[in-house]
Amino acid sequence: MKINRIKELKPLAQTRFLNMYDAKYENKNGNEKSWMIASRKGYEVLADKYFNGKSDEVDAVVIAAFHEESKSLVLVRQFRVPLNDYVYELPAGLVDDNEDCALTIKRELKEETGLDIIKINDRLGSKQLYLSPGMTEESASLVYCTCSGDLSTKYLEEDEDITPILVNRDEAKKLLNKSEKMDIKAFMVLQSFALFGEEIFTC
Repeated sequence: MKINRIKELKPLAQTRFLNMYDAKYENKNGNEKSWMIASRKGYEVLADKYFNGKSDEVDAVVIAAFHEESKSLVLVRQFRVPLNDYVYELPAGLVDDNEDCALTIKRELKEETGLDIIKINDRLGSKQLYLSPGMTEESASLVYCTCSGDLSTKYLEEDEDITPILVNRDEAKKLLNKSEKMDIKAFMVLQSFALFGEEIFTC
């Protein structure tokens, strides 16, 4: 049976995309402690999960996509305000309420890169991975897929500053040796692609 160590949840700040909470919890010695939690979930949803055993829904999708025509991995280079800089990432996006992840994957890949899904490999990836569990309970589904088409930025939202990139195996090796800012998920997939090529999409 799951042990619930969180005893109280207090909202500190509520915004459209991110909320802050103070969680009172019991540590391994039975002492009450406080922990700051950042979450995309509203208070009612998060409290339901902690206190009523509601299932933990995935927040986002992260897409490891192989472009069949060019035999390349799909990356994006995106400006991220917390870094005040551009960073290499995998295409990704938030899952809308009650949305099937397959629809999210198709929408986000098209929006960020202009590419179209050919096939999602259900044997690879994971349905739910936690992104930074020391700070947030945010989770994402890591998906491996194949895609086709031409890169485009015409589907981006107004505030998105994203450049889609196709990286072949040799270019992946070179990129790994550069001192570029990179998301850890993108790094792990890029490293695997540099080592094993398109095999990582067909296991």
